[in-house]
Amino acid sequence: MRKIHMFDTTLRDGEQSPGVHLTTEEKVAIAIQLEKLGVDRIEAGFPAASPGEIINVQEITKAVRNTSIAVLARAHKKDIEAAIDALRGAATPCLHIVLATSPIHRKYKLNMTKAQVIETAEMAIKFGKNYFSEIEFSLEDASRTELDFMYEVVDHAICAGATVINLPDTVGYASPETFGEMFRKVRENVPRLDNVMLSTHCHNDLGMATANTMAAIYAGVDQIEGTINGIGERAGNTSIEEVALTLETRKDLYNATSNIVLNEIYNTSKLVSQYTGITVQPNKAIVGENAFAHESGIHQDGMLKESSTYEIIKPETVGVSSSTIVLGKHSGRHALKKKIEHLGYNLTDEELAHAFEKFKKVIDQKKYVVDDDIHTLIDEDYVNKNTRYELSDLVITYPNNTVEVMIELSDENRNHIKATVKGNGVIDALYSGIDELIGIEFQLQDYSIRSKNIGKDAVGEVIVKIGKDNQTYSGRGMDTDIIKASAKAYLTAINTLIQDNVKQADNFTFSN
Repeated sequence: MRKIHMFDTTLRDGEQSPGVHLTTEEKVAIAIQLEKLGVDRIEAGFPAASPGEIINVQEITKAVRNTSIAVLARAHKKDIEAAIDALRGAATPCLHIVLATSPIHRKYKLNMTKAQVIETAEMAIKFGKNYFSEIEFSLEDASRTELDFMYEVVDHAICAGATVINLPDTVGYASPETFGEMFRKVRENVPRLDNVMLSTHCHNDLGMATANTMAAIYAGVDQIEGTINGIGERAGNTSIEEVALTLETRKDLYNATSNIVLNEIYNTSKLVSQYTGITVQPNKAIVGENAFAHESGIHQDGMLKESSTYEIIKPETVGVSSSTIVLGKHSGRHALKKKIEHLGYNLTDEELAHAFEKFKKVIDQKKYVVDDDIHTLIDEDYVNKNTRYELSDLVITYPNNTVEVMIELSDENRNHIKATVKGNGVIDALYSGIDELIGIEFQLQDYSIRSKNIGKDAVGEVIVKIGKDNQTYSGRGMDTDIIKASAKAYLTAINTLIQDNVKQADNFTFSN
């Protein structure tokens, strides 16, 4: 299998994402992780941009000694001199010179003729060759450049000393069919290409960066350029992780591999996201939150029987611990059963059927459920089978700037009773109402609230401690409605007290 070299430009093109500014320390940390990931070359920055950028690159070259470091320079002597300063001391430096070649760039940006473009490219490469053995030359906007002129520029660049020729799709204009054909034609018409490495750098303006990159590989490209998470100018770049996993998964098609350490992909993605502040979209390939998550009942059933039915990549391959079965409105009984068993419960078929009914009711209130929701669902029905009192209804009103709570309880015989109580606050009125209905006053010793997850539909957990006759009992209640969670926690503590003292429980009756 031939090897595809991975040129990572997260620290240069990636940092050009709107709103991103990395500190020196952050750049060094990402560079160290990129070396651990196994990329072949790191484009550390654009030294001519500022004196600070030169320092950034210098610090990276001190920290990274086993991976080639490149920097970008326009075809100007001052840019190349800044690159020389920045890469002084680097273990394996590479100068990356870029010059636009397309008609629209020649006319509006460079104001150059074809001859002037070739002359400028030759001068820059020859000057850089005095200081660097490795020089990459990029024909900016190659995908919109006339093929005959492209052949000519590439040939002159090689003769001037370029060791890597990069043909980028700078504005994401290409399509896989035409882009692959472009590389085949360049190979056919520039004989000297056999002596250099051929590279590509694709942007994602039309959402085809990875597809175009894979087409280029299929057509014989030796190196691809991209970023972690696909960040970069405008719509971003080819995602390094997507190319690496495509090569790994479709060896039968591309007959190529890379040096990427696949199980470092997820950690690298998280680090880049953290430092750049760019959140990875949930459905992003390979590293998105939902990349290995399954909610559809049909998919979940297949996954639970054989993971390869719906996963062509094992999550462990990229450093994710496991797949996720998301329990949502599309989930089936099989998925719920597996989740319940995973949480340590062993239910009968009848109990599972009842749990599934309750699960569907919960889903009507929430987008998805988490483990704590399942614990609550099971605990309510099966852990507290001897529950004496349950919450049936709860209504809170605020008449005349006061708090009034209507609470209804039911006992094990499904008898119901209501009470309406005013208090100094909602919890005071709520617990006073429960005490009134049960006929016994309990002492609230502790009350705490915490969120079990995030989002507007987060589950709130309430933990209480109550006292009665020198006895202390605790209770836990969970609900998206924190007041209901408070009532459940209080009743759980009372029911525990009752179950623990049967004789005392005989005296616990409704006040009729």
